[in-house]
Amino acid sequence: MIDDGLRMHSYRDKIMTLDALVPLVAQWRRAGERIVFANGCFDILHVGHVRYLQAARKLGTRLVVGINSDASTRQLKGESRPVLPESARAELIAALAAVDAVTIFSETTVERLLRALRPHVHAKGTDYTAETVPERALAAELGIEIGIAGDPKDHSTRDLLTRITERCRG
Repeated sequence: MIDDGLRMHSYRDKIMTLDALVPLVAQWRRAGERIVFANGCFDILHVGHVRYLQAARKLGTRLVVGINSDASTRQLKGESRPVLPESARAELIAALAAVDAVTIFSETTVERLLRALRPHVHAKGTDYTAETVPERALAAELGIEIGIAGDPKDHSTRDLLTRITERCRG
């Protein structure tokens, strides 16, 4: 899977379990890399997602992305979601050049991942402020900086699905 510990053979190799990711992140940290962690459902990849992840990457030198599992996406977004299964969503995110690693998680918050990975920065989209990030207390406790990244929240999967449905009906 890992070539020299820093390069991947295939973008699919970027998708890993948390158990496999923890030592890789530790290796990057020892090499002086600044680790950024971003997360989301990424149900239907759109330009807002890409801009968020590009901006998150600029907050450090390595970008790790947590993707909500199908079950946690349903809990957060409703029974009709996700549209794409977690494996497809993980593969799409892993294919982005800005992303160094991807892991799928089953909880509705990323507290377990933040504890395990201890990134330098926890990046959230512009629909948050540093004060409204759900994991802000844990981040402060662990010494993790909160970074707000991306363009204004003018894009959403919900809006995209609504437009597609309206066009199909009419």
